[in-house]
Amino acid sequence: MTTNTADAIVVGGGLAGLAAAAELGDRGKKVILLDQEPERFLGGQAFWSLGGLFMVDTPEQRRMGIRDTADLALRDWMGSAQFDRAEDAWPRKWAEAYVEFAAGEMRPWLHEMGLRWFPVVGWAERGGSYANGHGNSVPRFHITWGTGPGVIEHFVRRVREHANAGLIDLRFRHQASHIIMQNGAATGVSGEVLSNDGAERGKKTNRDEVGEFEVYAPSVIVTSGGIGGNFDLVRQSWPRERLGEPPKEMVAGVPFHVDGRMIAISEKAGGHVINGDRMWHYTEGVKNWDPIWPSHGIRILPGPSSMWFDATGNRLKPPCLPGFDTLTTLKEILKTGYEYSWFVLTQKVIKKEFALSGSEQNPDFTSAKWSEVIRQRILSGKKATGPVEAFKEKGEDFVVANTLGDLVRGMNQMGGDLINEDHLRAQIEARDAQMDNPFSKDAQIMAIHAARNYRGDRLIRTAKPHKFLDPNNGPLIAVKLHILTRKTLGGLQTNLDSQMIGADGQVVPGLFAAGEVAGFGGGGYHGYNALEGTFLGGCIFSGRNAGRSRAIA
Repeated sequence: MTTNTADAIVVGGGLAGLAAAAELGDRGKKVILLDQEPERFLGGQAFWSLGGLFMVDTPEQRRMGIRDTADLALRDWMGSAQFDRAEDAWPRKWAEAYVEFAAGEMRPWLHEMGLRWFPVVGWAERGGSYANGHGNSVPRFHITWGTGPGVIEHFVRRVREHANAGLIDLRFRHQASHIIMQNGAATGVSGEVLSNDGAERGKKTNRDEVGEFEVYAPSVIVTSGGIGGNFDLVRQSWPRERLGEPPKEMVAGVPFHVDGRMIAISEKAGGHVINGDRMWHYTEGVKNWDPIWPSHGIRILPGPSSMWFDATGNRLKPPCLPGFDTLTTLKEILKTGYEYSWFVLTQKVIKKEFALSGSEQNPDFTSAKWSEVIRQRILSGKKATGPVEAFKEKGEDFVVANTLGDLVRGMNQMGGDLINEDHLRAQIEARDAQMDNPFSKDAQIMAIHAARNYRGDRLIRTAKPHKFLDPNNGPLIAVKLHILTRKTLGGLQTNLDSQMIGADGQVVPGLFAAGEVAGFGGGGYHGYNALEGTFLGGCIFSGRNAGRSRAIA
């Protein structure tokens, strides 16, 4: 296809855009797919992900002894979302539809496409409060063999097959800047052709303009992602009344191209952003010692055993436990007046419980080879995986010491003499005193025992309870944790056909949105909190809905 007209234009070559384009191609539709980055960036942010998918009542769960149902998953979702606004009507419908998809067609459809999953299901966002509150009641985090690249490769394959058949025209280095509207309906997209750039995938590319373009179609689908790579937009949207002032220093969990520029462009065309103050940023970010994009941060995916202290050395209270309640922990950290916190742990904990988010930080899972997983995670002796050990050795946020005194000196050198050794020792000794029998009044110790009741956690994610100050379990490790930007939970409001809905509540003819720019569906189907695995899952589901939309004739 060499013309500038098509049945649909997709703006953004990330996972949602690929899913939409693939489905449109299946329908025989001609598609122009625009992306501002080079061709090797195809797949967008999803490439860098761990590849986790929220799915319900799967064979993987049942083999691990997990009894899950669509009803329980929906209860967990609604307890986490806490929908409380009139504009949450469509997000609620999207949430219900996604849970139905995740408990039904999702796995067999993806399996038929070629995706496979690691047999141990992860337990993310455990909540730590009441049954009707935030969190996953059971493990639902399915890591795709091949991680993020293993997710996108099947959608890329489908898109390229349609491209070879002349149905999809892939146009890279095409930066959309304007949605063409005629008589209130979308009819095309215009923008700038950017200069070629040889940067490696994920790195910052140039924005040098070498030409202009206009393409036309009666349907325009915006799948351009969120705002996590744009600190200015993050701070502008920050919910100060709920979380306090945004951090002056943050690290970026997403590449530079996750810039949010299409949000304002879509609003100008008639789209309507809702829940813009809802966002998802992690509290366990560390500065990447080998960065790919600007301010590159990596999230630690922790098991439940690390002790969590604020910047002044006070232990955080439940549910602010590792892996339990992200936004509550974020709020508590910022309330201290400081923008960082500390994990304190042992070598035994880091060996079994530390995972780093991202495909490049998990080469064994990314390779999809059991031999690599066994070599990295079982045959490594007392060491953690290679990437974790590299961060421990080279990362500027890690302190390693054989004694608590040396550890505190390292923490104070890094954080500004805020930690009192006697105070920190008293809290760790009190925790260690709970190790002498299987009973405990410490909420975190109870959570560790509960985690080890799950076979998956006991095997690979939760260290056997032990005393931190026992030298046999050392060395001691402290990790300075930064706020790490990641996902936009609000976005362009859409109906279940992915049509954009304007501020007047009416459909904007010819305009569609999917993925993170649509709050992963409806303008915010997560509500206030996410259950993990719902980011990639939401891109797939909303992109599929857009590609199958009855409104695209």
